[in-house]
Amino acid sequence: MAAVTPQHRPPAGPQPPLVPFVVKQHVEQAAFLWAQRDTLMAAGSADSNVIAGIDRRLEANLDGLRIAGEAAWPFIQEQYEDYPEKGELFVFSFFAIERRDATRIAQALRLARQSQDATGLTGALSWLPAKAIGQLVREWITSADALERFLAVSACASHQVDPNTHLARLVRDTDARVRSSAYRLAGVLKRRDLVDALRLGLHDQDEMARARAAMALAQLGADPAATAALKKVAVSGRPESISALRSIVEGGPEKDVRVWLGELLKSPETAPLAVRGAGMLADRTILHWLIHQMRNPALAEAAGTAFLELFPQAREDSQLFSVETSLLGQPFADHFDDDPPYLPVADLVKEWAKTRGLL
Repeated sequence: MAAVTPQHRPPAGPQPPLVPFVVKQHVEQAAFLWAQRDTLMAAGSADSNVIAGIDRRLEANLDGLRIAGEAAWPFIQEQYEDYPEKGELFVFSFFAIERRDATRIAQALRLARQSQDATGLTGALSWLPAKAIGQLVREWITSADALERFLAVSACASHQVDPNTHLARLVRDTDARVRSSAYRLAGVLKRRDLVDALRLGLHDQDEMARARAAMALAQLGADPAATAALKKVAVSGRPESISALRSIVEGGPEKDVRVWLGELLKSPETAPLAVRGAGMLADRTILHWLIHQMRNPALAEAAGTAFLELFPQAREDSQLFSVETSLLGQPFADHFDDDPPYLPVADLVKEWAKTRGLL
């Protein structure tokens, strides 16, 4: 296994005595914070200030593990054995790569294969600086192992590093996950030399790969075939639906986007997607309309997310959202069986907007 340059080294000289409870807390908190961050980012509407706060706390806990050094490993191992989730794999992978521990890097790969979810490992590669993972990526990008190729391409996408001629091979890889990540990377890098390969990707056998090819083409410019494919992804209800929706909205033209959102609004199944998309148009004049949608239990969550995208400063007022049916109203109690999610309170949002001259 290739060597990896660590981001930080433990300070020289005598180390403070190890406090097991504190080290265990650092492991638990780092795993929780990164998993929380990943979930928020995947939702596509994360507040940058919230993410920055999570990042600071995450890095502080990782620093605590750096200070513990090798003595942190039993706690990291135990945490993953007890909770084999993406956050725990992130901590395990991060520490293994940063400390250039070839044995544990190989173990992280095994764990990712066993769980069939490499999210924590790709997260560690994204969090570490490019120079710390460069040798691993160079080794993995030509590997015979599909997981290693996938990790290499994902790392390149996270750090916006161009693998040059390798990418033309990877967009035609035999593994669907590798192709999907390679399509994504081609879009991120604006690799116009790969447009033909991306168009072929619209007919990929893998659904995720088709979606990634369509989104990459959208990043490279208007393409009718890509737009049609993105619309199918957007209404599919899959995890990448919101990313596809954003690609459509940002790709324009705005007039066509508004017509399409209007069509979606006519169906109860796709109306929440239309409301969510309206918030991506950067048109604050729809605030009154959004408040009206907040009164509909089926559309309130999408309206709240759209509202926060248009008015991120509203996140500072926690009273605008609630889970209390006494505030939301009886229709919400009926619709959600007395257990609604965190939703905007239309009357409070309206008052908030009026006091700021937004209505």
